[in-house]
Amino acid sequence: MSPDSFIYVADVAAVPPGTTTAFRVSGRDILICHTREEFFAVENQCSHALAKLEGGKLRAYRLICPLHGAAFDIRDGTAMGKPAVLSIRTYPLRVIDDRIEIRIEQGPAQKPGPGAAEV
Repeated sequence: MSPDSFIYVADVAAVPPGTTTAFRVSGRDILICHTREEFFAVENQCSHALAKLEGGKLRAYRLICPLHGAAFDIRDGTAMGKPAVLSIRTYPLRVIDDRIEIRIEQGPAQKPGPGAAEV
């Protein structure tokens, strides 16, 4: 598989608007988020306590961790609310013929959120 290959995850109907659904893709835990208008793919793990983000609330582009309330922007993974200060990984996503596909990229999983000290 080339680094630019997209991988089928699910049909659009599997993730209703306003919800998130977890999938295992190429050995990774991925959370597909469906705002009312768009789909996004993020890692299914909070950068604060390493809890699953599945089951968290989706409010527009903000995903709230169900364990401690950390918040992340699903568009770029940025940590938006404490206790998290590190971002979460996001994945390129496309929808073709009602099929959700993502691209798994290599690289750093986390970057500091706004106001976080870099070490």
